[in-house]
Amino acid sequence: MELGIYTFVENTPLAGNGESLSPQQRMRNLMEEAELSDQVGLDVFAVGEHHRPEYVSSAPAVILAAAAERTKYIRLSSAVTVLGSEDPVRVFQQFATLDLLSNGRAEIMAGRGSFIESFPLFGYDLQEYDEIFAEKLKLLLQLNESVRITWSGKHRTDIDDRGVYPRPVQDTLPVWVAVGGTPQSAVRTGALGLPMAIAIIGGQPAQFATFAHLHREAAQKAGHPIPALSINSHGFLADDSQQAKDDAFPAFKLTMDRIGRERGWPPMSRDQFDASCTIHGANVAGSPQEVIDKILYQHEIFGHQRFLLQLTIGSIPQKKVLRAIELLGTEVAPVVRRELSSLQH
Repeated sequence: MELGIYTFVENTPLAGNGESLSPQQRMRNLMEEAELSDQVGLDVFAVGEHHRPEYVSSAPAVILAAAAERTKYIRLSSAVTVLGSEDPVRVFQQFATLDLLSNGRAEIMAGRGSFIESFPLFGYDLQEYDEIFAEKLKLLLQLNESVRITWSGKHRTDIDDRGVYPRPVQDTLPVWVAVGGTPQSAVRTGALGLPMAIAIIGGQPAQFATFAHLHREAAQKAGHPIPALSINSHGFLADDSQQAKDDAFPAFKLTMDRIGRERGWPPMSRDQFDASCTIHGANVAGSPQEVIDKILYQHEIFGHQRFLLQLTIGSIPQKKVLRAIELLGTEVAPVVRRELSSLQH
């Protein structure tokens, strides 16, 4: 199994002092996180796209290009590229350029996004977001396969036999699709033969088993090999269980309560958070052994090939974040890989 981390590069007030870092310092911290992730042997470092004041990640390809110069082995992915409000030609060019800079380590994770700000910002109709996403995904896949493009659609100007450059180091850029809550998205992704990431950020992971089944079934019906599956979750690590939860909860609550005020959720209690961190819950927060147990438990449900952890749901002191990355790479990843490898033999 591949293991890694993803981030939206949040820059919220630190619990206790109410102060946020400067955007420059937050970016410097992020480069430390990427570099350490590479050094401790994680497989993927991914950056999401948001257009809100509490995040500094509106341009993931630029951030990942900087990370490419600080890393040697780790794969560099978006998480996600909000494709509905992007131009697929520019997305392909940006990530092909990233592939050149990183010597073949770039990936695109496309999705519809969990926030809506990019649609009015770039002049797209939010009411048509699924139709727009489906059309642009098809164009992105065509760009990935062909140097010269002839294309026409409803939501972008036509392309008449134009070349798209540069081309990546890899024969084609890996394109994943991230899904949240709709079975139709899992079916569409499988029918295209694309790997899928399931974002499990609430409820119980077992509730999402249907998505994995629909994805695989649709791929087989369309004549594709069974594509890879990633589970993407919130969480945190520390040397012991109590410390991990104590470190994560204040930042987690601040972020979730803010989003809850926008969407009508009640404030989160510590009991609710702790319940979500149990073996059957959505949050992967705890000691290294607890995180190992939870990843292996979820593998029994999904049989997935990748696990990505969003370590910082809200800002946490950098020293603690770096320790969490170190634990994930040096204590969790080797055990998970060894256990799953033994099951295959």
